[in-house]
Amino acid sequence: MIDTTPAKLPERIIMPGRYVTLLPLSAAAHGDALWEATRGKENDALWLYLFEGPFPERSAFDASMKTMEASQDPFYFAIIDNTTGKAVGRASYLRMEPKHRVIEVGAILYSPLLQRTPGATEAMYLMMRYAFEGLGNRRYEWKCNALNQPSRRAALRLGFTFEGIFRQHMIMKGQNRDTAWFSVLDKEWPLVKKAFEEWLTPENFTADGAQRKPLAALRG
Repeated sequence: MIDTTPAKLPERIIMPGRYVTLLPLSAAAHGDALWEATRGKENDALWLYLFEGPFPERSAFDASMKTMEASQDPFYFAIIDNTTGKAVGRASYLRMEPKHRVIEVGAILYSPLLQRTPGATEAMYLMMRYAFEGLGNRRYEWKCNALNQPSRRAALRLGFTFEGIFRQHMIMKGQNRDTAWFSVLDKEWPLVKKAFEEWLTPENFTADGAQRKPLAALRG
């Protein structure tokens, strides 16, 4: 028999890491830094596969931030760079089903200050760890537009298993969206966790910041 105890819902906790810290998203505390890190035509591509944005005006961005701050599902966290103390991205838990102990990570926005850094990977590790160990979920999901190849590659790199394509799943910004589905199960988490923690150690990086061993290789 499967344990039928429902999973917990995420709370407004702090998730500290070596490179980044996750805090409940606050429009007042994190709005300025996230606006500066993501605004401008040069950053329009950041919003291509998100439901909101880009924002040509600060007022619309602030309104969106306030909506996110008040939301319970999705439940948003800001990603704070531990060196600068500034918000460099955000991510959320969403589509939570406590009865079935299923939760999804999504609505991920990584500014150029966070992309391709150890902190980018650590943020996903912290969220996955809380989902399994803190909340008691048995399935952790990642979904993205099937055209979003960087997101699909990221899911596989992080240890998710590709499960297939839901065709004509959504209408998004006036366009069809086929959705690629990925998951990590609770029984897979120990190996995924071990690889994350080995990859994130300072010893895995050279003096100029290059990784010595890829994350996928550490999972064998």
